[in-house]
Amino acid sequence: MPSLVHVIGEALVDEFHDGPVAGGAPFNVARSLAALRVPVRFSSRIGDGDAAGRLVIDSAVRFGLDVGGIQRDARHATGRVSVHEEGGGHRFEIHADAAWDHLEAPAVRDAGIVYFGTLAQRQPASRAAIRGTVKRAAGLRLLDLNLRPGTERPELAAESLMLADWVKINEGELERLLGWFEPELPALMARFALQRLIVTRGEAGYALYGEHGRMIASGAGVAQPALVDSVGAGDAFTAMLLAGLAQRRDVAATLQLANRYAAMICGVRGPLPADPSALAPWREALRTLTPEEARA
Repeated sequence: MPSLVHVIGEALVDEFHDGPVAGGAPFNVARSLAALRVPVRFSSRIGDGDAAGRLVIDSAVRFGLDVGGIQRDARHATGRVSVHEEGGGHRFEIHADAAWDHLEAPAVRDAGIVYFGTLAQRQPASRAAIRGTVKRAAGLRLLDLNLRPGTERPELAAESLMLADWVKINEGELERLLGWFEPELPALMARFALQRLIVTRGEAGYALYGEHGRMIASGAGVAQPALVDSVGAGDAFTAMLLAGLAQRRDVAATLQLANRYAAMICGVRGPLPADPSALAPWREALRTLTPEEARA
């Protein structure tokens, strides 16, 4: 049986120039997992009855994600992010004091994998809820660092890294960590007792590092000839990685599929296709990956 993945963190609305799209890295990951038919529990908090919150719920239901773990807040609105598209990239303006800043500790459920990030830890209440959940987790703990304005602090990164077994970061975040803590990758991994470190490199692909900073796997970038935006590409990569881990698939093969999945997401507006049926081929591709125990 696949492992249950517990995803905890922000659910929000990304406001593009042509309209709002439900987003937030953990929410993106959770919806992908649900569409890929991986058992997932999502914990977050939205405004009670506001339009953005309805958009979040509607999207969760459309992708088959259970909304039972999404808390309602009568005092604080659903989170909003203004997405400024600049020169083929994007800049996020994350608005303050959202409902997910006031996340309460969810009921503990057995999970084989727990996913968490740093953005939802920007305020004390949600930080305590997330860390308490991660500390109680008996299974694998995966941190998607996701440094954003308001969480670009070395102490927050260090405290999160100390809770993690696996970490996924991009090249810019790796440079930041090397500048903050240790100048070399092996020493960085040893300092925080990390089992695995995955670095995504955009068009240059990805690399997976293990014990003593040794590279275990890598892959080249995948071209997206019909680029729309790169919002959610990193979340898609993480979701497919988690899906492979939950279903005990070969990690190197899972990373290759994750790389292609992220490239596909760059061809749609926002972090996921509007029609969840578009993910059916990816669900089948995941199913056919080599099982972990079959590796040579």
